[in-house]
Amino acid sequence: MSVHALIPRNSLAWLLIAQIVVLLPQLPRLPIWVAVLWLGCALWRVQIQRMRWRYPGTLFKAAAIGLTVLGVFTSQGTLIGLDAAVMLLLLLFMLKLLEMRNPRDAMVVIYLGFFIVATAFLFDQSIVLALYQCFSLLVLVAALVGLHQTPGRNDPARAFKTGSVLLMQAVPLMLVLFLLFPRIGPLWSVNAPGQNAATGLAESMTPADIANLARSGELAFRASFSGEIPAHSDLYWRALTLSNFDGRRWSHSSLASNGGAGEWKQQGEAVEYQVMTRATQQPWVFSLRGATTEDEDLWLTRDFMLQSKRPVSQTTSYTAVSYPDSLMQPTELDPLQLRLYTGLPEGFDPRSRAWAAELRAEYPNDSDLVQALLRHFNREPFHYTLRPPTLGEHSNDEFLFDSQRGFCAHFAGAMTFVLRAAGIPARVVAGYQGGEQNPRGNYVLVHQFDAHAWVEAWLPGQGWVSVDPTFQVAPERIERGLQAAMQEEGSFLEDSLMSSARYRNISWINALRLGWDDVNYQWQLRVLGFESERQMAFFQRWLGTTDWQRVGVILLLAAALVMIPLALWTLRPGRLHRDPRQRAWQLLDRRLLRLGLNAHRGEGPRAWQARLEMALPNQRTALAAFFDEYVEQMYVLGDELPDRQQQGRLRGHLQTLIRQLPRKRPARAGVLLE
Repeated sequence: MSVHALIPRNSLAWLLIAQIVVLLPQLPRLPIWVAVLWLGCALWRVQIQRMRWRYPGTLFKAAAIGLTVLGVFTSQGTLIGLDAAVMLLLLLFMLKLLEMRNPRDAMVVIYLGFFIVATAFLFDQSIVLALYQCFSLLVLVAALVGLHQTPGRNDPARAFKTGSVLLMQAVPLMLVLFLLFPRIGPLWSVNAPGQNAATGLAESMTPADIANLARSGELAFRASFSGEIPAHSDLYWRALTLSNFDGRRWSHSSLASNGGAGEWKQQGEAVEYQVMTRATQQPWVFSLRGATTEDEDLWLTRDFMLQSKRPVSQTTSYTAVSYPDSLMQPTELDPLQLRLYTGLPEGFDPRSRAWAAELRAEYPNDSDLVQALLRHFNREPFHYTLRPPTLGEHSNDEFLFDSQRGFCAHFAGAMTFVLRAAGIPARVVAGYQGGEQNPRGNYVLVHQFDAHAWVEAWLPGQGWVSVDPTFQVAPERIERGLQAAMQEEGSFLEDSLMSSARYRNISWINALRLGWDDVNYQWQLRVLGFESERQMAFFQRWLGTTDWQRVGVILLLAAALVMIPLALWTLRPGRLHRDPRQRAWQLLDRRLLRLGLNAHRGEGPRAWQARLEMALPNQRTALAAFFDEYVEQMYVLGDELPDRQQQGRLRGHLQTLIRQLPRKRPARAGVLLE
């Protein structure tokens, strides 16, 4: 392939198709003008190929680069970070179309395409994208093959076939490297892409926030248990505590979590589980009450929450052990904690304060007062709803004494306010409650609509005790989930018509949904989750060692065992003759060798045909058909390979001739040989 040759038309078509396939998964997260830019570049390139437009000049290219950088800065707000860097690479990938002048430039575009394929995994690692990117790799390799095809030999099917063979040959080595190549940590850190990833939970909330979150069917995390899955009513997934209240909004305070793990006493039966959470861009993770972990990236906060040392920017898996019956800080709170957990803003909710004073006078014992509050929620006509009314300035007063309609955050916030007004330290706990069991994988799916808020009150001698006023109003929410609680109201995922979780009551849809989720879970667990610890466990189990020197030797031996047979098969003598005419000649020669009529050294096709017609007079028609087609293709086409139709004709004549050949050497053939 000459470096100075023009790019053939068929090769340009391959390049444009490859760019479309490679860019397609990137476009949904990019501005619409990026797609318009690619269309403009493709149109200009086609016009250049048709010799109607010229290549852009130096001044135009410099201006295009400047506008590209400006566009990235305008869209991303910065030129630093992975989002901006990937977007800039994509735009330059498009603009390279206008600069291509020869096949070498086209190869650069194809090689850039391989990098673009890799960048897509910075934003999404799903199995769907992985399968699609396998197709992208096939198209890129086929484009590379097509770039080397001349216009007369342009065969897209052959290019795809060759690309498929090349990729399949790489699969064994890929598997060896996946299993044995060491998982090396990053040498530096950068801000993770996808900053719009939503956790659902935030460091502050109003009563309506969790109600709005409960309208989402997105997955929050999955959890698998080493033993039997606990009951639905026992699955209180803690994320963070909300200790500050400004009259409208509850928010997290760093004073509640900083200062190391609080004092607690483990007791009761242990529950071991593994959580796989999606990227949240937040430091908190999810755990059951009384959690401990040996994960070096997690730490236990003062308010007994597990928290990551850095924001969770990608799918993360961790193992924890919880003791739900443990005593959490049974000793006295320090003065700072007392102020934090009993503080209330002045001027808000006077009726709630007055009621708290009445309760305190009636119930001097803190535990009795908490139980009295729970009985109040149970006996009064409170309603659990996803359609709460809008509350005014004194939101707790209006909820407790007027509307009495709300979601879990209304109940938790109001109860915490009354407890504090009565002098009992209390805080709101935000997290998730329950989860949907997937019998295919024996794990629990926790969705955003499982978001929940409950109360922790500090009682002398008992420490922090969890109480849930929502259970007193809607026990079906805690025991069976949100869908059961909202069945009469009909508000479950009413704004998410396309969410598959909305149709869990349709058996075949639910079976497909759970089956597909199990596939994704296994992909996350066994492929994306195959990190250093799992790799070491694999080495110990299957190789009997974790010594890297021995593993390195095994890696080289495994690579050799994979590549040497593959190389021998690829370079086998018969495979090197790719010309279908030569293959047909050799096949006929081997078949006639049994009859003693094989071609002599230096014998041409017509001379061999004449000798065969004398020895095999009954096959003259078939011989003439084959040799006429062979001679026409060999001497008319020359170095040009025959197309598929011509190959088919030659192969058909050869098969007809072979079927007509006798099983034994004819007597006349022996005379001719003598």
